[in-house]
Amino acid sequence: MIGISGIFLSLLLLIYLAYRGLSILIVAPLMALVAVLFNPGAPVLASYTQIFMPALGSFAVLYFPLFLLGALFGKLMDDSGSARVIAEKIVSRLGKQRSILAIVLACAILTYGGVSLFVVAFAVYPIAVALFREAHIPKRLIPATIALGAFTFTMTALPGTPAIQNAIPMPYFNTTPFAAPVLGILGGGVMLFCGLAWMGWREKKARANGEGFGEHPESPGRPELSKEVREHAQGESFDLMEITPQDELVCERSPGFAVALLPVVLVIALNYLFTGYIIPFLDTGYLELPKYGATTLNAVRGVWSIICALVLSSLVLIACNLRNFPSLKRTLDDGASASVLPLFNTASLVGFGAVIAALPSFALVRESVLGIAPGNPLISLSVAVNILAGITGSASGGMSIALQTLGSTYLEMGQAAGISPELLHRVTSIATGGLDALPQNGAVITLLTICNLSHRKAYLDIFMVAVAGPLVALAFVVTLGSVLGSF
Repeated sequence: MIGISGIFLSLLLLIYLAYRGLSILIVAPLMALVAVLFNPGAPVLASYTQIFMPALGSFAVLYFPLFLLGALFGKLMDDSGSARVIAEKIVSRLGKQRSILAIVLACAILTYGGVSLFVVAFAVYPIAVALFREAHIPKRLIPATIALGAFTFTMTALPGTPAIQNAIPMPYFNTTPFAAPVLGILGGGVMLFCGLAWMGWREKKARANGEGFGEHPESPGRPELSKEVREHAQGESFDLMEITPQDELVCERSPGFAVALLPVVLVIALNYLFTGYIIPFLDTGYLELPKYGATTLNAVRGVWSIICALVLSSLVLIACNLRNFPSLKRTLDDGASASVLPLFNTASLVGFGAVIAALPSFALVRESVLGIAPGNPLISLSVAVNILAGITGSASGGMSIALQTLGSTYLEMGQAAGISPELLHRVTSIATGGLDALPQNGAVITLLTICNLSHRKAYLDIFMVAVAGPLVALAFVVTLGSVLGSF
């Protein structure tokens, strides 16, 4: 009982200290130490050097290219003006009568194409302000509109998304980014439908009350973010740390819409081609050798596909926009530098999870979690990932802890129950997108700061589109997957 108390105490302290702005790089090993001290006989130093650090290192080694390339691609899209051009074009085509749908689609296209949700929020917010003001829609609905397009179905559900939430399950289940594509599309459709239905009702209600945009004299743009907000968000964003009004680089030229959209389309198309048609036909027998990890092609195919897609798309982006960058060197430097912190934040959470999983008392926690709906591991997996994502305030962090501690177990349970690894992958990915968006989440706090709105004014709508809607979609996918299997 003392050991279990230590595990839960360490989790609660992890939430509190991270929320107070302490770096996860410091908090994660310290909270692992707390859990170890509550388990008599568990070696302190060995838990850090032999468990925590190897788990951290393994995650960093595997996912560093994805964090780095994702950061670079997002920064290139931002500084070239491509992200803004895409958003403006979609808005102009749909018009002010479909303002909410226009902003959702603009955010969705950018994030599904690999652009950081923070870059998207910064790029789209000024456009949303102008559009909502002209359409007489309350400004308080802007954060939820952006969240629906950037935080939900494109992050977790749609097959092929290069988001880290879709990449982390791949080595655990030997799957690809396109795992369970039909279920992913259906789940994403449920999220989108629920979110648009809620936002449409809120807009209609505001119009009936004659609310209008409201009095907001501040000029739209990229606000100065406080040190506390930056610390809240550092576990989720690879671009936020580098963006301030003082050093923002303004693109003097803008690409045409087709040129701006091309790299986004390429990310998805190339990801699909490499996953299904190019990499599987390569001669990869050497992967069986110890010096190459004694692994299989299926274990690395997903990561390889995303790497190749992001590299080639970034090169095309640079070639098409070479004259549009105020300073290409500055863009590349900022993107590369800003990729390191979120990588190691998430890796530290993985190390924390590895230490917890190695404790003798964790066996009881493990049995309790696995005892949820014992006949259907999809339900147990959904609950475990969602709770951990909510506890850590991080979709990728919660998923990493769950898979680090129970990934192999769920794979065995799934195989025994006739559940495909692809379905486990998709359920895991979708499950990260529910309770992670609770009020303490760094992305939520940052989005509200960008919009200069409080939780009191705008969080209810964020909750409905980024928490309630994804939970409904998760239940739908689990139910449908349990009946029909992976497809």
